[in-house]
Formats: sequence, structure tokens, C-alpha cells
Amino acid sequence: MRHSTRTPHRTRAKNYGKQGQGQAATGRPAYHPATLLKIYVYGYLNRIQSSRRLETEANRNIELIWLTSRLAPDFKTIADFRKDNGEAIRKVCREFVLLCRRLDLFSEGVVAIDGSKFKAVNNRHKNFTEHKIQVRMQQLEENIAQYLAELDRADRDPAMVLPSKVARLKERIGRVKEQMSKLAAMAEQVKASPDGQVSLTDPDARAMTSTARSTGTVGYNVQVAVDAKNHLVLAHEVTNQINDRDQLAGMSISAKAAAGAESLTALADRGYYDGPQLRQAELAGVTTLVPKPLTSNSRAEGRFDKRDFVYDAANDQYRCPAGQIAIHRFVTKERGIYLSKYWSSSCPTCPIKHRCTTSEYRRISRWEHETVLERVQARLDAMPEAAKVRMQTVEHVFGTLKFWMGSCHFLTKTLPKVRTEMSLQVLAYNMKRMIKLLGARKLIQVIAA
Repeated sequence: MRHSTRTPHRTRAKNYGKQGQGQAATGRPAYHPATLLKIYVYGYLNRIQSSRRLETEANRNIELIWLTSRLAPDFKTIADFRKDNGEAIRKVCREFVLLCRRLDLFSEGVVAIDGSKFKAVNNRHKNFTEHKIQVRMQQLEENIAQYLAELDRADRDPAMVLPSKVARLKERIGRVKEQMSKLAAMAEQVKASPDGQVSLTDPDARAMTSTARSTGTVGYNVQVAVDAKNHLVLAHEVTNQINDRDQLAGMSISAKAAAGAESLTALADRGYYDGPQLRQAELAGVTTLVPKPLTSNSRAEGRFDKRDFVYDAANDQYRCPAGQIAIHRFVTKERGIYLSKYWSSSCPTCPIKHRCTTSEYRRISRWEHETVLERVQARLDAMPEAAKVRMQTVEHVFGTLKFWMGSCHFLTKTLPKVRTEMSLQVLAYNMKRMIKLLGARKLIQVIAA
């Protein structure tokens, strides 16, 4: 970790000299990284994340005064340590997980994976998408129309509208036109953005919708893999991707490496269901249990869905509910994956066609690695309590972290700094769990050993 210059006064800035990073040619010696790390670990354990509040605590809190041997860095030094040592801080978090592994706390080899939206330092009014700009433009146009109608009324009968109000209306029209001009320029930036979003305060933050609450949050998508036995966080990641669909393989493989296990069972919700991701996890030795999203309306409308068609692997064909055979027709590529298409020639004359499809033929698609999805479904059928185990394991972790972090979850900006901040939160969470499991004295002895 980089050293930070020790400054006795709050107003004195850091001074990096040529003798080494963090070590000035003159003046007082630099703070040792361990001292500043102690301050942050103590702060996050006690829900004190702000560098200014940590500076105050270092001068008045007797616990922190003892912990730092009466050293009291200023807030700028404390903040710069977190900013400049992100990778080292994340490594400390990983090392604590390895400590838990050496104590054989991940013996069951079952983890629950989930993601949650955490707020960034970016107001939702400072986040722009094409839809938001269109809605705002329409509102401004309606305002101008209303102001112009008032001016027309003043032209028809000057006595009905005071001259001062006419002046205010003209001023408002000018301000609205200025806002529309700025929105037009912002629309060009949004079009040029790869994901169609622009955030002004934190450029990496993205507008995300929570499916559970149908509410929007400008922030980050935090992923965690939690051990089902002791509820310790094995792996975590912060991303600004809006959904969880591409996160399963990476999170499960990271959790498997952290647990040091030859095999791992990963539980996740429907948002993670993606064929290539499930196959990638399986090839890495991870057994997944992920329910399939019910995206088809066939069952809801009283028609047969794909589960009512039985696949014959030996002959590469399907048997439909009417007993007819849907043969293989051709292979096509959709969204980067190869799909085989099947249908029966008997569809137009089938007596129960109205219960199967509204089209002329009922076409069935099969992915080239469909057997992976069938194995996932078979495991889910054998373990119906998987969803309950996942919820009891991982939902509590998110609730605890958000409660600790307060109304504005993150205090830093941009993705690398937010990842560092999340690592400190996860480190504090795991330490509290270990204190609960082993006791403080035992944990100190284990760390010292």
C-alpha cells in the first residue's frame, strides 16, 4: 500500500518527494499504511464511512486513539488512502476470506448468489436517458404553449394581463427555450453513449429498475456470493450492468476459487437464467440451481407450453401432446447461439390445435446445449426448497449492508472507487460474522497466528 504523508495540521497538504512515494524529502515521516487501514476497518465496523467523521473520531474517540497510538491524520490523508490503494484494500478483503477458508468454514460447498441495486452519489435528475429527455421535452413544450396562450390573451385585451406579468412570461419562455437547447445537446450525448445513458455527477452510475419494487435507482449493481452455512461473503463484485443475466458464471467461479473447493453448488433466482452462463458454470465444476423465467403466455392463455413436448434424443425429434412427431427442420443462429427448429406436418389438421398455437404450425426451438438446461431443471425438481434457502442466505446480507451504509449507500464516485468502498463494507461484514461465530479473542488469535 502507498504511504500517506503525516500532517500535524488539517490545512497542510500531502507532500510526495523524490525519495519515495508518500515519503517527502523534508518534514515529518509518512503514516504507515497499517495505521490508515486500522482507521478504515474501525470506521466501517462502526458505520463511520466518511473521512471527515473519521478525522473527528481519531481526535476524540478513545478506542481509535488507542488503536492508532494517538496518531490523528486529517480527512484529506484518510480519503486519499482509500482513493490511492483500492487494489490493496480489495486484496485485504480477499485475504480475510482465505482466513475463513483455512478455518474450514465453507465445508458445505453451497452458496447463494444475488444482486441488488445500491445508490450512487448521483441524483436521478442528473441522469439522462432518451426516454427521460423525450418526457422532459414534452413538458417544456406544454409550458411554452401555456405561456404563449397567456401572451395572446394579453394581446387581445391588455387590461386582462398586467404588464409585469407579461414581462415575467417572456422571461420564462426564454428560460424554457434555454433548457430545451441544453436538453437537445444532452440528447446527442445520450445517443453517443454506448448504453444510452449519461450521468453528470458520477459518470459510471446507471439508472436501474428494481423488479421487486418497480422503482428506479441511479447507482450500481452489487453482486455477492454468500456461504449457506455461516452466511459469510465469499465473493463480491460491483458492476453498472442493469440486470444480472451475465453475472452467474463469473460470480460462481469466483466463489468456487475463494472456497478452494473442487465442486460448488450455486443457488440463484430467475434473473440469472441464461443458457451460456449456466453452461460456463457447469464446465467450471459449479452445480447451478436457477429457475427458468416464465416468459411464455401460452400456459396463462390455456395453451400447451414447451414442457408438454417430450424430446426423443435418439431420433432428434419431439412428441407433441396430440401424439404427433415434430421432426427436425433446420438450424438457425439467434443472439449468438445455435437453435434447432422442429414442427409437425400434422399441425393444420390437428383436432387440438386451438390448445397449442394460434399460428399454422407449432414451432419448437432447441438450443444446441439444451441438456444443460434440462439438468438444471432436474436438480430444481429434486430440491424444491432451493428458492427458500437462497432467500434466507443472501437477502439478509443485502439488508444489513444497506442499513449500515445509510440512505446514500456510496460516498465515492466512479466504478473503481465504489468497488474499493464495497470491499471495505464486505470486510466489515465478514469480520462481524466471524466475531459472532468465534468470539473476538479467538479471531484475534487466529489472525495473529
